[in-house]
Amino acid sequence: MNAAIPLWEIPSVPIVGTSQRFPVRHIYCVGRNYAAHAKEMGGDATKEPPFFFTKPADAIVAVEAGSVGHVRYPLATKNYHHEIELVVAIGEGGANIAEAEALRHVWGYAAGLDMTRRDLQNEMREKKRPWDIGKSFAQAAPIAPIHPVAQTGLLSRGAITLDVNGARRQQGDLSDMIWDVPHTLSFLSRYYELMPGDLVFSGTPAGVGAVVKGDRLDGRIEGLTPLSVVIE
Repeated sequence: MNAAIPLWEIPSVPIVGTSQRFPVRHIYCVGRNYAAHAKEMGGDATKEPPFFFTKPADAIVAVEAGSVGHVRYPLATKNYHHEIELVVAIGEGGANIAEAEALRHVWGYAAGLDMTRRDLQNEMREKKRPWDIGKSFAQAAPIAPIHPVAQTGLLSRGAITLDVNGARRQQGDLSDMIWDVPHTLSFLSRYYELMPGDLVFSGTPAGVGAVVKGDRLDGRIEGLTPLSVVIE
């Protein structure tokens, strides 16, 4: 390519047990996929179909196993929230995917954080405007290394937690999801053609809250590499 400006590096995530990396094409996120979190946000997602928002691929902050990532406190917010989530990496593309076929599109899983400028999100919601500004910004998607599904099998249950400075903030189980991974991918693929390299953040349990500069976040999902970041 004869590029008019310098080309940027393709965002990617380390893969457990190998020197290879998973290139990131697009990031989709599921809103309110745990009933308790939907309730704390003022809704009842059990009565609604799933909905989605997106983040740019370059929002990724890939944290190596055993390392602590560094995330800058973002611009224009005074209410910066954490949301620990199971991330699904897509290895095979498709549209209008049947639930029974959805798992063959999964390449692997990782622990991730859907970081949120909550004050900006709430302001846009009240004005009935798109709230991408609250979700889509630099370093909004820290992620731990990806585990190939061939090693983990289907992840449908297991503890998911988030500690801030050693104190437990979020705690749940993957089995608490309103829409499990097959249903989520099937529904998402009705609106978007999923492609290899896509990541799907699958929603967060209750307990989201604000963090400030200097805070350390430790996210864990049973069977996956933990994710640790410090807010700078």
